[in-house]
Amino acid sequence: MDTSPDNILPSDHGTACLVGRVWNPDAAGPSLVCIRDGAILDITSTDAPTMRDLLEMDDPAAFVRGQSGASLGPVEEITANSVTHRGDAARPHMLAPFDLQAVKACGVTFAQSIIERVIEEMAKGDASQAEAIRARCMDILGSSLTSVKAGSEEAEGVKQALIEAGMWSQYLEVGIGPDAEVFTKAQPMSSVGWGADVGLHPVSEWNNPEPEIVLAVNSMGDVKGATLGNDVNLRDVEGRSALLLGKAKDNNASSAIGPFIRLFDDGYGIDDVRRAELVLEVTARTGSSFAARVQCRRSAVIRSISWRRHAGRITSIQTGSASISARCSRRCRTAAPRGPASPMKSATRCGSSSHGWERCRTGSACRQTARPGVLAHRL
Repeated sequence: MDTSPDNILPSDHGTACLVGRVWNPDAAGPSLVCIRDGAILDITSTDAPTMRDLLEMDDPAAFVRGQSGASLGPVEEITANSVTHRGDAARPHMLAPFDLQAVKACGVTFAQSIIERVIEEMAKGDASQAEAIRARCMDILGSSLTSVKAGSEEAEGVKQALIEAGMWSQYLEVGIGPDAEVFTKAQPMSSVGWGADVGLHPVSEWNNPEPEIVLAVNSMGDVKGATLGNDVNLRDVEGRSALLLGKAKDNNASSAIGPFIRLFDDGYGIDDVRRAELVLEVTARTGSSFAARVQCRRSAVIRSISWRRHAGRITSIQTGSASISARCSRRCRTAAPRGPASPMKSATRCGSSSHGWERCRTGSACRQTARPGVLAHRL
């Protein structure tokens, strides 16, 4: 895993306002940090003891730039600790940037994502039936969903047509109906950060990573910044019943976020998020790999990325973000300071690496144009 700053930080990190959380051995706990001149500085204070408090400020970027901070070490040293000495309380290492915020997620808002959820439901979690059902769904649903506006009269007409065709689904209801699907992905303090072990529940044989942009939202609903995340999803579990969403989404270390939150300022804002493209690359231990892209401007996912657990040869996953002409949908995952907690366990490794991913990284395939940075972890 590449721990160099050039591989982790945005290409314009010299002007970016990057904040996060690092385990501080001297404090025997987490420190609120920022990045400056290649070093990680502890800016924890009574004014901003937590990330939640920082995000409540009117202008958190201005506050951060006004803090001198004490150096905890170079970025490369601390990220190296996060890989080679993972979880060692005697060394500073990366943590998820959010602390007291519950992590909320919005689902089935891309057209292709809607179709994939319908496939899961119809297949009842059986991956062997997916391709045949996908072909039928695309024939009936594909052209109907790519341009329809959720909650519109047109959407209601599409709904009635699909009901008559016997294709209506609860996922279509939240995909093109008036109300979005919003659920709690992870409770406060349960997400894992850069370099951490990410969990894949051993009961699952059909699952996938979901690379997403994560918005930093305060208690007033104001978006203050953005980072990257991997929403681990168990497709076979959710496919058995939508009521199993908690079991499919909320497991040990199944929410990975980081490496840092890029705060909004004059050089970076919500329009940059709307222009985002995520690139996912999966590399197996054999050296083979594949890639896929997701553009926020499109109400569609380019392709579904899934595998059977018993294949077990995937060793790395890389997702990337580059600046392109785009429009972001509500699919972007959000982290909010307040909201109902979910029963997510502590952030520990779950299952065997031979049954899933060895490494997952979120960053840029076009390093020169990357804005949020790179998230790397192992599963």
